[in-house]
Amino acid sequence: MARLLRLVVASGLLAACGSEPPEPGPAHDAMLVLTADRMLDGRGGVLEGHGVVVRDDRIAAVLPVAELPPAGRRLDFPGGTILPGFIDTHVHLHWHFGEDGRYTRDDPPEVNAVHALENGIKMLEAGFTTVQSLGAAVDGPVRDAVNRGVVPGPRIITSLGSLNARTGGPDAMTAEVHRLADAGADAIKIFASESSRDGGGPTLSQEQLDAACAAADDRGLRTLVHAHGPVSATRAANAGCTTIEHGSLLDQATLDVLAEKGLFYDPNIYLIVANYLENKDRYLGIGNYTEEGFRLMSENSEGRMAIFGKALATEGLRVVFGTDAVAGAHGQNIREAVARVEQGGQAPADLIVSLTSLAAESLGLGDEIGTLAEGYAADLVVVDGDPVQDVTALGNVRLIVKGGRLHRPGD
Repeated sequence: MARLLRLVVASGLLAACGSEPPEPGPAHDAMLVLTADRMLDGRGGVLEGHGVVVRDDRIAAVLPVAELPPAGRRLDFPGGTILPGFIDTHVHLHWHFGEDGRYTRDDPPEVNAVHALENGIKMLEAGFTTVQSLGAAVDGPVRDAVNRGVVPGPRIITSLGSLNARTGGPDAMTAEVHRLADAGADAIKIFASESSRDGGGPTLSQEQLDAACAAADDRGLRTLVHAHGPVSATRAANAGCTTIEHGSLLDQATLDVLAEKGLFYDPNIYLIVANYLENKDRYLGIGNYTEEGFRLMSENSEGRMAIFGKALATEGLRVVFGTDAVAGAHGQNIREAVARVEQGGQAPADLIVSLTSLAAESLGLGDEIGTLAEGYAADLVVVDGDPVQDVTALGNVRLIVKGGRLHRPGD
């Protein structure tokens, strides 16, 4: 409990000193002006010689430097790039290592909540202004605290829990969707296959998926389906679900089905495995984290990259950015982006779109975040260098603006 209190105090201090609100001009609302060598709008557009004007929590204007208003606070970043805030569509916010350094599932909710806050701050400082956590009940109060401005953190979208084979038949699936919706879930997470560590076979019938995705649609909620293999992914597509998560064992025929049915695809191809292998001693022996499971993960690394390449080449398939960040990976999310370019062959410009506007579209927030344009939320990142020429520049974060509030890495 003493450690918990220290962490709460630390979070409070970060809320006080980690955010630096713009200073208002004498006759204006709070206003901030940012300039850099270039701006990437999140939709593939590049602007040079421009700046962005932030008023309160919105982007007020994008203008040539000569037309920028003289009022407000101005920050210039020569050599830098301004982008929309990064979006990770798949994280596990509260996952952490316990006092003994090992992954733990047994901490009480209040400890999990503090770790979720810490992990959120790590990801915010890495430039991620929005994350989708799939997801546990503890995400709800953490989401609400960040929204109230009590502590800094990214915008949090959460499923508050998940459905799986243990949930029951179609009627039970429907009931659980409504329970989560009533509890305030932003989306519905469904486990439709085994883990890749267990072979990735299907675990839900077509009828179960039909019921779950129909109930979610009735409540206006998206459905995120954990589906590693072709059978589970195809069933989810036929059920009208929204997004396939992982898909590490898919074939071209299934990718074509996903494109035809209009699903998003969130492949999580690098960071999740790299983090597990780097922290093997912290996971091994817990649940299905076995030697055989680690062998399967390691051996399928090249297969994941190959499927990713096929997905990029599949006409009409919308491939979004998600990392499946778990304990040990929070704040390192951009490693996934670098790997998608350097190992997976994605063009840096396309990667940036998947990391911003396309990710926002998959969250149902394409008119609110992910684009650098007038009227959008003031979620911005400034990095050194040009990430279109060198994708590693995405890791050189100088400044984050989330909802109009300034954050600097390390503050």
